[in-house]
Amino acid sequence: MTLRNERVRKELMRDIAEILRKEVRGLEGVVSVVDVEVSHDNSFAKVIYSVLGSPEQVEKSKEVIEKSTSKIRYEVGKRIRLRLTPELKFVYSDSFEKGSRVTEIIDKISRGEL
Repeated sequence: MTLRNERVRKELMRDIAEILRKEVRGLEGVVSVVDVEVSHDNSFAKVIYSVLGSPEQVEKSKEVIEKSTSKIRYEVGKRIRLRLTPELKFVYSDSFEKGSRVTEIIDKISRGEL
């Protein structure tokens, strides 16, 4: 990955997280941008995100993000200085959820509950 791609990746992570927090209505739970993978020419970006919350909150947030993809891309285009705004693909990851479950199990073991 070139230095320019890395800069674009970091900028996209920051901007998309802020757009999700401030511009997108209807999200439930805690939505986090885990990573952004950018194509070599910056024309495509895969946004990996996670939602911490109940299964219902996760599903609701997934739906809202899917419906809001074009709005998020539009907002990114206003903020980032690129010749072309990257096509965005949102991919859900349950890594935070799994991590919090592992931490919970470790806590129970340390307290002698398991």
